[in-house]
Amino acid sequence: MMKRAIYKILFGIILSAAVISGGASAQQARLATDEVKVETRSGVTHSFDTEMALTVTQQASGMMLRKSIGPNQAMLFVYSEPARRQFWMRNTLIPLDIIFIREDGRIVNIIRSAAPQTDDPRKSRGPAIGVLEIAGGRAKELGIRPGDRIIHPLYSQKDTP
Repeated sequence: MMKRAIYKILFGIILSAAVISGGASAQQARLATDEVKVETRSGVTHSFDTEMALTVTQQASGMMLRKSIGPNQAMLFVYSEPARRQFWMRNTLIPLDIIFIREDGRIVNIIRSAAPQTDDPRKSRGPAIGVLEIAGGRAKELGIRPGDRIIHPLYSQKDTP
């Protein structure tokens, strides 16, 4: 009987801590980071300090509840198979550029400055094995376009058109 009461108290404390810390924010704080580069066709390379969304749970939270993202920060959603992808901005508080990536690391298409807090689907125009999210408007500022190359060990670096 006493054990059960202690477990209930501990569960209540853990649940309260999760609610206070914002649940999704606590999950996001534990994401591994890595450097991801974007090489434009003009030969300019831009580096991003990137959180790696590798699991379904991490991908479901994504950038939700974030109040800001730095100009050289990003989140990379990594998938095991290429497929047509679709993203929405539910519970996302900031505009984002959503960059869909082919298996060879080339950018399929970019959704620029996706409006926050909407359920409108933002779709890839072809199979994508990854999605890079950066601050809204940043792709335009840096001259990042479809056909440019994402440089990271996850993507083959074949010289494709």
